[in-house]
Formats: sequence, C-alpha cells, structure tokens
Amino acid sequence: MAAAPLAFAYYHVSLSSDASALPPLRKKRPAPHVPSPLLWQPTDRKRAARVRISAAASSKNRSSPRESSDPCRIPTSSVFSWLYHGLKGHECAIAAMLIFAQISFPLSMSNWSPWLASTANAVLYSPDTKVPRTGELALRRAIPANANMKAIQESLEDISYLLRIPQRKPYGTMEGDVKKAIKIATEEQESILGSIPKEFKEKGSMLYASLLDGKGGLQNLIEFIKEKDPDKVSLGLSLSLDTVAELELLQAPGLSFLLPEQYLKYPRLTGRGTVEFTIERGDGSTFFPTAGGEPKSLATVQVVIDGYSAPLTAGNFAKLVLDGGYDGVRLKCTNQAILSDNEPERYGYSVPLEVMPSGQFEPLYKTTLSVQDGELPVLPLSVYGAIAMAHSVDSDEYSSPSQFFFYLYDKRNAGLGGLSFDEGQFSVFGYTTAGREVLSQIKTGDLIRSAKLVQGQDRLILPDAN
Repeated sequence: MAAAPLAFAYYHVSLSSDASALPPLRKKRPAPHVPSPLLWQPTDRKRAARVRISAAASSKNRSSPRESSDPCRIPTSSVFSWLYHGLKGHECAIAAMLIFAQISFPLSMSNWSPWLASTANAVLYSPDTKVPRTGELALRRAIPANANMKAIQESLEDISYLLRIPQRKPYGTMEGDVKKAIKIATEEQESILGSIPKEFKEKGSMLYASLLDGKGGLQNLIEFIKEKDPDKVSLGLSLSLDTVAELELLQAPGLSFLLPEQYLKYPRLTGRGTVEFTIERGDGSTFFPTAGGEPKSLATVQVVIDGYSAPLTAGNFAKLVLDGGYDGVRLKCTNQAILSDNEPERYGYSVPLEVMPSGQFEPLYKTTLSVQDGELPVLPLSVYGAIAMAHSVDSDEYSSPSQFFFYLYDKRNAGLGGLSFDEGQFSVFGYTTAGREVLSQIKTGDLIRSAKLVQGQDRLILPDAN
C-alpha cells in the first residue's frame, strides 16, 4: 500500500481548453438576447480540481524522512549516500530516495491528504468499479424482474467475466455457474412462471422450456463448456441471456413503483420502447458499412428507451418522436457526443432530472448522484451509444424539454475505473442497440430525416389519458 500514494501523486489529468474536445457537460448559459450556442463546458471548479492530482502538490505535502533513534537501524543518511553513489545520474538518485522514503515512512490510509487519494478519487478511479460496458447488459440489469430470474442472470453474467481470462480459462467454474442457474430454474419453476401475467403465461412457458433444454439453452451451454471452445461458449451464453431477458420482460408489465403525484401530469413510459432513427448526410456524401456492402446515403440507428428506470424522460422523448419533433433536426458533434441541434423550448416538457441509483427501487428527481461516494446509476452514461437528455438552459435540476445526445464513451477520456467524469449528472434513458458503427461516422450538419417509435406505444401514457 505504501507505493500507492506515489502512483496517485504522479498521475495528472489535464482538461482541454477546446470546447469541441470536451465531453458533454453542462451547456453554457446564453447571454441576454443571444441564442444559446449549445456548447459544452466543465461543470465547475470543483470538478476540475477533482480530476487534477498534481505532482507539485505532492512535493509540497510530502514529509521529509528523519533519522531513527534505533541503534540497530542503518542511518538513513548512509543509505541515501549509498543510493546516490550507486546510481548513475542525478534523477535516478532522487527517484531512489523518494521510493525509500515511501517504504520507510508509509502513510496511513486514514491520514492521506485529499490531493493524494481521497475516498472520492478511490471510488472514481477504482478498476473494480462494476459498470456494464454494453447497452444490452445495462438494459438487462434494469428490468425489475423476479428475484429468482435475477439470480440466474447474475450466475450467467459471471461467465462473461471468466471468458475474459486469457489462455487457461476456468471452465470448471463456468460449468458450476451454469449448474447453479439450472438448479434455481428447476427448483423455483413455480415462482418464475407464477410472476408472469395471465395473458403472457403461454409465451412464458415456452421461453422457460427453451431456457432449460432448447437450442441455445443452459444444457447446450454446458456442452460447449465441456468442449472448452470459448467461441461456442460465448455464443451459447449470449443466447441464454437473451432468453433470460425475454422472460424478465414478461415479468415486468409496468413500473415497480408509484410516481410522485406532482409528476403525473407528464407523459410517461411504463416499460420499454424502441425508436428508429434514419440519418441523412448533410453534404450529400455516403455512410460506409463496416461489414461490407454498398455505401448508402441513409443510415439507420436503433435505440431502446427504458421507462423502468426513467419513465418521465423516456415518456417525454417517446411523445416527441410520435409528434414528429425530431424529423428534419440537424445534429451537432463533439469528440464525445452527438447533440440534436433543435430549439429546446419549442417542444416537450421541462422534465425534472431523473436518475435511478443502483440498489434503489425508484428514481431520484432533481438530484445528481455522487460517484465519489460510490453512488452509481442503473443506466450509466459510461457506455458507448448511451442516449441522454441535455440539461435545461434555466436549471440543472431539469432536463432540456427536447435536446438529447448520443454519448460516445471513450475510456481514454475517463477515470481509471472507466467512469465518465459526468457519470450520474444526466438523465440517461436508453442505449443504441443497432447501428452503433454509424455513430462514429456522423458529422456536424447531418440530419435526422425521421424518428419513429416502432415498439412501446402501448406502454406510453399521455397526460390527457389520466
């Protein structure tokens, strides 16, 4: 642990002064009588200070070593002299002395200065931060399903981590995970099927049977594991998890919580919806497919929006799509976001900032999460293709009525734990599930030819229907 402070002391993160190179943070407040340029800027000085760990502060606060009164101990001055004469170069001698000082005088974790590794930075930069790295995984975890189905899901998802181990993979552990999932499914069949509404019972029974013994089911997955073929295991695991997600969606016909009364006037989505965007080049050029095929002037991007975790935000967005609010809207790009360049006050509602924390049963409103204190959202921003609402021009406690952005997550612009520095600050309400390769090709000036709600209209509740 003694070497850790040095590692933090010499880690430095600098923020670019170029607004176009910054991640999508808070929008600049427009000057009087001047339209908002819709640029991004750092949140505040506190945020900037949070991501700087300066070597200058390190030299200022580091305590100097002292001679020991222990007669059996070698005087530190002698050791320093030996290090100096035994190493070539002035810089090497200084580096060796610093390392010796760290070993001889370790800092207690509880006494670390904030500039070294505060609790906030330890959480933010922790490599063990468990954040889903794909939209599919984040959406699956967000389904408020039966506890037994969640236990099966967690057991199978553990195999995804095991598959990342290079060379000698722990196939025995993987087999144990699948057998655990089979045991839960067989012993808790009544509970699993009993939580599915009557109108979906037949479909649920078919999915349950497929999960156990069907093609791409758990029995097939065990066979692939015994063959020790990681490609087959990966494919079989994906099919099994897809079936698990379908069963969980049948178990979640609506919201698992009651909305506050003051928010019942807003449109709300009580489940999942799918929006399909058709994107057109603004300069008449073409999009290039990544897997062969002919270049096309139009590209399709499909997004799944989640009302389980963000019912107001997803509901407002779905209504805007139905009303044609995004047809013909141009897009504006930075290196980490694609923002809809529409008039924010023209359509929609000023929906309060809406974030569902992990481990909670209902969203928080008008409140951001403190990632430094270990709070993480159910729908994280730190996923490539996440879709979220920009902040309102008037107040950061509200989302923009209509401006949304695709977040182009890049771990090179994140903390050591892989978290965006804006995690927990925006209302994320869905993920790009098809056409992710198109996002990197979109340029400023391209436009949304059309946006259609292809699934989920039956889950959309409008204010006049209350």
